[in-house]
Amino acid sequence: MNFELSEEHSMVQKMVRDFAQKEIAPIIKEADRTGEMAPNVLERMGELGILGICIPVRYGGQGMDYISLGLACEELEAIDTTLRVVMSVHTGLCSMTLLQWGTEEQKQKFLIPLAKGEKIGCGAFSEPGAGSDFANIQAVGKRDGDDFVLNGEKMWISLATKADYAMVTVRTLFDTEKVSSGLTTFIVDLESPGITRGDIHGKLGVRAGSTGWISFQDVRVPAANMVGEEGEGFKVTMSAFDSGRYTVAAGAVGLTRAALEASVSYAKERTAFGAPIAQHQLIQQKIAGMARDYEIGRLLYLKAGWLKNRGERNTYETSIAKHFATDVSFTAASEAIQVHGAYGYSDEYDVERYMRNARGAIIYEGSNEIQTLIQADYALGWRKDKPLRCEMPAYSTEEWQST
Repeated sequence: MNFELSEEHSMVQKMVRDFAQKEIAPIIKEADRTGEMAPNVLERMGELGILGICIPVRYGGQGMDYISLGLACEELEAIDTTLRVVMSVHTGLCSMTLLQWGTEEQKQKFLIPLAKGEKIGCGAFSEPGAGSDFANIQAVGKRDGDDFVLNGEKMWISLATKADYAMVTVRTLFDTEKVSSGLTTFIVDLESPGITRGDIHGKLGVRAGSTGWISFQDVRVPAANMVGEEGEGFKVTMSAFDSGRYTVAAGAVGLTRAALEASVSYAKERTAFGAPIAQHQLIQQKIAGMARDYEIGRLLYLKAGWLKNRGERNTYETSIAKHFATDVSFTAASEAIQVHGAYGYSDEYDVERYMRNARGAIIYEGSNEIQTLIQADYALGWRKDKPLRCEMPAYSTEEWQST
């Protein structure tokens, strides 16, 4: 058992940290205030190779492993959640789903430009009336010759108005024994006729990120764009969530670290009752709790990344990592506000933004209530991982780095 990061991991960590701290940190407060994504952030993440960090070189990526993806997400969310959200939907939900389930033709056509950052992807799964109850989605796709015609609406879609492609799951089979067996996933060009989309305003957090809706009205999608086979959409989407939840967990650990570092810095500078507040035991208790939770959360997501590298299913481990890390990130941010006192309640300091941003992750990518049910089913022996027709490929340095 080796807990030391490799030289490549440290390089990734430093590169992403430098980008986030130098280019995004100085402007993120204003972006949050205006509710607009920081200018050129997607372009820069593409140029630096961050968007394709764990995609093989032959498909336009950097050929790094899944742990590198987690480390990148931690560094990004240590500055602002919106940066990690980009990785969750572009890389986790879209690119990695193509890597796992896509045909070679789909990888050549869609994955390469996504990994290079030439195109932006998202995952369009949730609907106005279907989130946790995903099998109950109402969007439909009906076969018409060599195409499927899609109708319906997707809601709470990150990068909805920024993305070029979307991974979209709809119902194409209507007389199946299990409701979930009627779902099918497609990679959809969002410039297709019949698609309208817009942003959602007035969010509690992640204000500097794009979150919106996508409406499909008689949108023709080639059958060749089907990801997986017809009726496999539920499995494809759940696989996507395994990747997405991993990025959420790693990012939440970064937010916890940011809250910890802000609290340590402020507690050493602020004096009360004749001494820096860092010397008061109740402040120390808060900081110790953040430090403990950071270490636990980091170990949990790194274990999930290690399993991904080995090509082993990690639904259980990823669920635990996502559940724990997002819960404690919200607690850490709340405690950081308490450490900062009245100043923590204003946006003069970053900690109030951390708390607003942290709250959303407890809901999205599978609410933490759903994660509790998943974990209970495993513990009770009611849930077993069955082999998938297409498993997420194990990491191989030689294979990932070859052109």
